[in-house]
Amino acid sequence: MDLSSSAPPPEDLAATVAPADPESVARKILLDQLTGRARTRHELAGKLAARNVPTDIATTLLDRFEDVGLIDDAAFARQWVEQRREGRGLAGRALSAELRRKGVPDEVIREALDEQEPDAEIEAARVAVRRKLRSVQRLDRDVATRRLVGMLARKGHSPGVAYRLVREELQIVEDETGIE
Repeated sequence: MDLSSSAPPPEDLAATVAPADPESVARKILLDQLTGRARTRHELAGKLAARNVPTDIATTLLDRFEDVGLIDDAAFARQWVEQRREGRGLAGRALSAELRRKGVPDEVIREALDEQEPDAEIEAARVAVRRKLRSVQRLDRDVATRRLVGMLARKGHSPGVAYRLVREELQIVEDETGIE
């Protein structure tokens, strides 16, 4: 193929392309963002602002998306709490901080956390300790305790809960193996 014989590109490519309607651009941004996973209104507003969508258009579209149920901060918070508690063993304190960073209002966060079973947080911590026990089993008991309690603290669990669960789980391992 001989490139020298092809026609040269237009001098001003931008002049030949019609400018995009800001509302259409904003709608496409929102739909693209919501394709992968649910997002909060705050996150989506940030994406629109970053793409220089006018505030009035962004607000109108966000309201419309909320009205039809494509944006629902309460549902997002409930789903987030459930997934992060099960998947990572996070406590309410850590979950609240994550949701606050995503722009979820405090009252919505409280409702999402209150909907969880009271023992779910303790059970998530227990599962996290059991998973981590495999890697600290051969360590000195004090070192293992420090590492396990530190892991739970990073996940937002209180020191009292962390120490109690770690002691219980280490005792179970000692009883099963006969190693102290």
